[in-house]
Amino acid sequence: MTAETIDTAQARERLVADLKKVITDADELLQATSGSTEAKVIALRERMSENLRAARHKLLDAEEALVAKTKQVARATDDYVHEHPWKAVGAAAGMGLIVGLLLGRR
Repeated sequence: MTAETIDTAQARERLVADLKKVITDADELLQATSGSTEAKVIALRERMSENLRAARHKLLDAEEALVAKTKQVARATDDYVHEHPWKAVGAAAGMGLIVGLLLGRR
């Protein structure tokens, strides 16, 4: 797994979390204005409701894509480790050594 893949996955996770927060905030706003009878507010609430429904569907799609991509990367990593076990052991040992040296300096 490359650093770019990790960055992309983290960015997607942050996006999903941010979208969930926006949807929650918008739901709260809709509930807070539910008693208003002003025409502009009613029209805005209807438009926001439609947009929230669309955002929820897109969020579900994004989560599904994120899960699928994560599974794909995990499978590729597993396949690589099975095909090249000694390289994987060497890489893990090297990373352990580096982390040990960095922690030992503190």
